[in-house]
Amino acid sequence: MTQPPDHAVVVDAVPDDVKPIAEAIRKNECLLFLGAGVHSRPPDGSPYEYAEEHRPLRGGELAAKLADKSRWDLDEEPQNLGRVALYSEIKRGFGRKRLIDEVRLAVHEGKQPSPALMALAELDFPMIATTNYDQLFEQSLRAHGRKPSISIYKPERDRDTDDYVGRPFPTPDAPFVVKLHGDIDRPESIVITDEDYIHFVLRMGDPERFHPLTQTLKFGLSKHVILFIGYSLLDYNLRLLFKTIRWQVDKATMQPSYAVDPFPDRLIRNVYDDLGGFVQFIVRDVWSFVPMLYRELKGREMPSGQEVAR
Repeated sequence: MTQPPDHAVVVDAVPDDVKPIAEAIRKNECLLFLGAGVHSRPPDGSPYEYAEEHRPLRGGELAAKLADKSRWDLDEEPQNLGRVALYSEIKRGFGRKRLIDEVRLAVHEGKQPSPALMALAELDFPMIATTNYDQLFEQSLRAHGRKPSISIYKPERDRDTDDYVGRPFPTPDAPFVVKLHGDIDRPESIVITDEDYIHFVLRMGDPERFHPLTQTLKFGLSKHVILFIGYSLLDYNLRLLFKTIRWQVDKATMQPSYAVDPFPDRLIRNVYDDLGGFVQFIVRDVWSFVPMLYRELKGREMPSGQEVAR
């Protein structure tokens, strides 16, 4: 697909649910929360390309691969990643090291950022929190000339958490990236089994200097608009994390949160609606929402896969 030149202005209307998010980004007051769903394949008929071999596996896909590799033999479907990962870790002849090696192959080795991820990295987010193990967003930021500072989860309870050490607050050109569930290059940091998740949640009561959420990130979570992309709030672990970090925030001053989810769970949506719009759902997929957001902020179409590769 031929894209308009960089100076071309696109006149297609942008939906109203995109505009408040775009306004927060313009003010450098939007915190991006990235999940594995950001690596989803483009739908049939999409003008964008993302080769299957370049795409990191998502949670359910990764669970299926690990179940196959570890020869899952429990009398249940291997759908829950935390449970499948725990099975793999404790199975004789498999173990933690091979578990992390298989995750590396599935989400890191030979993988490349999608056009949607590259577009998000071009937008002005001063802070990004992610539960992804891969390094594709950091690569995308650097490809746009940005210089991210990165904080990676430390499972030890007696090691200081790395906070932002730049100017008073992060900026879009020097954003702060917090990898809540670890980084694939630091095997000890990976949060993937059910037991890892329990340990992570218990760490929410740690003293400030050891707390997995840095002071800078806590400030952003309490003061900025939050944009969830690549998550389903049906995910129990995500809901628990989100409520843990926001439950003490005064609702009178709390900024809105938006979750991009093409298929929001009806029950969960009703729960958040009853909480006064605790999270507002944008019923779109990554490949429709990100181009709309990019168009609103940049005044041109999001680059296609071919253009990203150049």
